[in-house]
Amino acid sequence: MSEHHHTLHYIEMPAISVADMKTFYGNVFGWSFTDYGPEYVAFHGAGVEGGFEQSRDYIAPQPAGMFVILYSDNLDATQSAIVKAGGKIFRAAYDFPGGRRFHFHDPSGNELGVWTRVGND
Repeated sequence: MSEHHHTLHYIEMPAISVADMKTFYGNVFGWSFTDYGPEYVAFHGAGVEGGFEQSRDYIAPQPAGMFVILYSDNLDATQSAIVKAGGKIFRAAYDFPGGRRFHFHDPSGNELGVWTRVGND
């Protein structure tokens, strides 16, 4: 078996606008992108490869399902960058054993979280 057997390999996120998603995730998190036509872009630099698909077929973000959480060395700075880039804080930062996190909505309405270890922000 390969070293990739049964590992997370790729994540796809729905997008209302691929251009808006590139701007948001590029500005806030420094991700880079490879375009594959007008309705699909791959992202790089997120810790796992993935892509944004511009589609109305399954665009409605759902409250249930997989929840993606990003890591930050500076939670306050990341939250400020998200708001500055047009993201919306959905759940304010809160403490949990060993860390602190908040949830946000990206330009397409996808909900993600950002966390840090206690004492890193």
